[in-house]
Amino acid sequence: MMVFAIAMPTFAQFDGNRNTKNRFNHSNVEQYYGVRLGYNLATINSSEASVDMNSYGGFAFGAVYGLQLANSTPLWLEAGLFYSEKGGKTYDFPSTRTTNDIVKEYFQKKTTRLIYLQAPIVVKYAFDVADDFYVQPFLGGYLALGIGGKTKLYEDKHSYDSFDDYHRLDGGIRIGCGVEYQMIYAEAGFDFGIANINDNDFVSARNQSFFFNVGVNF
Repeated sequence: MMVFAIAMPTFAQFDGNRNTKNRFNHSNVEQYYGVRLGYNLATINSSEASVDMNSYGGFAFGAVYGLQLANSTPLWLEAGLFYSEKGGKTYDFPSTRTTNDIVKEYFQKKTTRLIYLQAPIVVKYAFDVADDFYVQPFLGGYLALGIGGKTKLYEDKHSYDSFDDYHRLDGGIRIGCGVEYQMIYAEAGFDFGIANINDNDFVSARNQSFFFNVGVNF
């Protein structure tokens, strides 16, 4: 599997050969395309113990498109579309079992995998720190639609659709920084969910995720 993540700038142009020098001063430098593979370290954050979950690793992959906002400034708008795995896990999820009319409480491991089709959009600024090497901080947001995932209760040996417990629509803030050398790109950042994804009006839950992506810009 692959990992994806989302926002990366490629300040490149096609004029026969890819000119990485002086590309910000060239009138034809105005867009780029990129592919990304990444890894998410995600959690579900809540004030309710039964909803709050620990970190869970998942993969991501996708593609991005960047557009230079002004020829005189290395400021870029980047949008992407990703397959992105989030969720969480806990080892002390409370459950009950009734045997001979006696109710017993026990704890078990629970994992929740949330698979999203995620669309991030960020604004990036490229600092030229060396020949063909750029540092690119970015800030923006994301929207995501849940397309699958399983919740597993290990003691009960039972699984079900994760979106029986959570809303499919998510959204939040994205912040991070990328580096680019020629066509090679890498970035790290944080997605902070601001939408309440819990399917319970009285208890809120939000996705949070550190991400790391690598890829190529064209």
